[in-house]
Amino acid sequence: MLPEVKNILYASDLSKNSAHAYRYALSCAEKYDAMITIVHIIEDLGPWARSMLEAYLPEGHKEKVMQESIERIKKRLQVFCDAHASESPECPMRVQSIMVYEGNPADEILKQAEHTNADMIFLGSTARGRAPTRSSAALPSVSWGYHGSPWW
Repeated sequence: MLPEVKNILYASDLSKNSAHAYRYALSCAEKYDAMITIVHIIEDLGPWARSMLEAYLPEGHKEKVMQESIERIKKRLQVFCDAHASESPECPMRVQSIMVYEGNPADEILKQAEHTNADMIFLGSTARGRAPTRSSAALPSVSWGYHGSPWW
C-alpha cells in the first residue's frame, strides 16, 4: 500500500531552482489533496560575523534587523506563491503556512519536517552550490522522498 501524503514541506531559497521544486510540490499537493508548508531558512551567521555585528551595532539592533528580514522574506514568499496562482487556482488554498527560521538549513529543514509531520519534502538544488555542468544546466534539479522512509 502506498503511503498517505497529507503534509508537504517545501523549502525555498527563493531561487529559480526552488520555483521548479514548488511546482512539483503543488502538483503532488493537488494529486494527494495535501497541504503545503513553505519554509525558508536564513543561514546562521558564523562566529566571526556575529562578533562583528555585536561590536558595531547597538544593543538589540541585530534582533530588529533579523525580524525585518524575516518579514521581507515572508512577503517575497507570499508574492512567489501568488505568482503561481495563475498556473493553479488551488495554489493559495494549498498553502497552510509560511515560516522563516535562522539556522543551519539542513538541520532546520529536518526539524520543521518533524514538527509539521511532513510526509514529503521538496527543495530545489541550492542557488549557491557547485557550478552547473552542461548536463545539469538544462534540467531543473528537484530532490524528493518520503519523509520517514528508511530507504529514501
